[in-house]
Amino acid sequence: MTGPSALRTSLLLSPALAAILLLIGAPLGLMAWISLLEKGGTSGVDWSSAPSLANYIRLVWEEDFDGTMIVNTTYLTIFLRSVAQAGVTTILCLVLGLPVALWMAGLSRNGREIMLLVITIPFWTNLLVRNYAWLIILREDGWTAQFVNAVLPFGPVQLLYNDIAVAIGLTYSFLPFMILPIYTVFEKFDWRLVEAAHDLGANRRRALRRVVLPIATSGIVAGCLLVFIPCLGAFVTPALLGGGRTLMLGNIIQMQFGASRNWPFGAALSVVPLAIMLIAMTGMALWRNRRAA
Repeated sequence: MTGPSALRTSLLLSPALAAILLLIGAPLGLMAWISLLEKGGTSGVDWSSAPSLANYIRLVWEEDFDGTMIVNTTYLTIFLRSVAQAGVTTILCLVLGLPVALWMAGLSRNGREIMLLVITIPFWTNLLVRNYAWLIILREDGWTAQFVNAVLPFGPVQLLYNDIAVAIGLTYSFLPFMILPIYTVFEKFDWRLVEAAHDLGANRRRALRRVVLPIATSGIVAGCLLVFIPCLGAFVTPALLGGGRTLMLGNIIQMQFGASRNWPFGAALSVVPLAIMLIAMTGMALWRNRRAA
């Protein structure tokens, strides 16, 4: 496409590109620049300091009393814990969201609209309020804990202030982000393909594995990304339901920008997972393009 058509397309895309650069590119660039500076005395950052990689080195190394550099695994452990927690949440959302999306696609038009309303209703309430509701549900003297302790033969079971509570809260918070993309794919699905698979001798499980899931791959990938990426930086749910015992990456970043007032180090903590996710998504996109070609 050349000539007037290319110019017309560029003019049409220029407002969107300008908005992306202004609202996304500029803040990310500023955060990356702050991560290269030093902590300020009275403010969060010393804007006159020379750029360096000291904040990134601090993520893995720390200076001992005699000046030697030793390995510090604290932040690496928190990062791996955040990845594991986000991965578990993504798997739970996929296990719960895929059947719901498949069931919604088979409803009537009115039924689908009602279910979409039910799924989006939680977004009408602030996330903080919803997490406080889970505090009441999972508390030690709550009906959920009493039921679990009555059913299980061992123990009193602590449902609050641990990884289980955080996983429950994160799954509840991000489950709609998994259901909606998958439902969008299933809504346009041609169910005659499943009937054809049955006519060719496929049972339900084989038709699901060979026909339904391959077509729903784009929705599943989009849902997993929409759940995993924000879950990696979540801090409200781990702070409330984890009770400070289950720190995730978002909690450490919030501490650096809040109580510690070390904005450069907090920015470095933010840039690293962002860069990893961008590299992973770029690699996935290249792999899909090569496979499609």
